[in-house]
Amino acid sequence: MILVTGGSGFIGSNFIHYWFNKNNQDHLLNIDLLTYASNQENLRKFENSELYFFEKGSLNDEKFLERILRKYQPEAIINFAAESHVDNSIESPKSFIDTNVVGTFNLLESSRKYFLNLDKSQQARFRFIHVSTDEVYGSLTTEDKPFTENNQYKPNSPYSASKAASDHLVRAYFKTFKLPCITTNCSNNFGPYQFPEKLIPLSIKNALLGNKINIYGDGLNIRDWLYVEDHCDAIFSVLNDGIIGETYNIGGKNELTNIQLVKRICEYLDYKVPKKVGSFADQIEFISDRPGHDKRYAINSAKIESHLGWKPKHSFDEAIVKTIDWYIYNKDDFLLK
Repeated sequence: MILVTGGSGFIGSNFIHYWFNKNNQDHLLNIDLLTYASNQENLRKFENSELYFFEKGSLNDEKFLERILRKYQPEAIINFAAESHVDNSIESPKSFIDTNVVGTFNLLESSRKYFLNLDKSQQARFRFIHVSTDEVYGSLTTEDKPFTENNQYKPNSPYSASKAASDHLVRAYFKTFKLPCITTNCSNNFGPYQFPEKLIPLSIKNALLGNKINIYGDGLNIRDWLYVEDHCDAIFSVLNDGIIGETYNIGGKNELTNIQLVKRICEYLDYKVPKKVGSFADQIEFISDRPGHDKRYAINSAKIESHLGWKPKHSFDEAIVKTIDWYIYNKDDFLLK
């Protein structure tokens, strides 16, 4: 039995699909508060499975966490639960502190108490995997080398600061209490089931609705894009073979400016669902930049590649086509509500 937090969200739900496709004889418990960015429809196919369990609850409910751990006795915890949209963190930072910092603390503390009551063989198997972001490292210039695990933390938004704080708590629980923790820091994910507030699904949604496709500033901010299935594959590798106390950076090796990315989306939509007149790119509009907008993120994945043998399996071109096709096919459920 493994426990996944935030499993009804974007990356969490993709991981659960990956888990049962990869290892369908092991039980999995998903705990999720079902906030706006979660969707139980993501996991509807598993609701009658004897291997899948769901409990609605908050990481800030300590009694809930302790009850769940006693009841299900997981051998591992993978913490996906997080507030993650930078724009929302600028408008309402408190919820990011509550979920990403206090929530992670509560999960760690409940896990520590649970871990102490396990026998030695159970303790030897137990893992706490904390899923974080490359944004904790701050911003790069176009000349800087990609982030490694040794980069200093320099978060620039309330979101990245809250994730940085949670990373530090995880490290502290490993160092102080010997809780067997591993942290992963990933680049920007994309793929199915992503709530349409992030750049790729939002651009697809606005394109299909005939709305303006807004791009911050000059559109030259650079992100490294990681297909979510490749990210899930990396987390699976970390869970099974990762070294306790280590941090692993996970990147897609797909650096694109925002304007390059949106134009690629528009080009494929022009081919797949052409408009009667003009191109989807005609809907692109540049708007005022958001505060503290990081210029560039890029991940050096050499450590996880050399230590665990993981590499992305999907090219960007293959993955973006699969992603856009999925949103077109599921537009009524995920984009056009």
